[in-house]
Amino acid sequence: MGKMNVTGDMMLSLLAEMVLDEAVRSYKEQALTQEIDVALATGDEASFLALTTELNSLRSLGH
Repeated sequence: MGKMNVTGDMMLSLLAEMVLDEAVRSYKEQALTQEIDVALATGDEASFLALTTELNSLRSLGH
């Protein structure tokens, strides 16, 4: 019975880590999107290109 508790605890820990990772990724994606909007609004092409590259990289890691 002890092994089942350890396995269950490991599964819950893994699930919690996955949920946290997704929350952090989602937060970063939202922040980058807002920064991209600001770069567009101000005409800051260099920031726009850097931020969109970072956003695309983040999205490719998440899928």
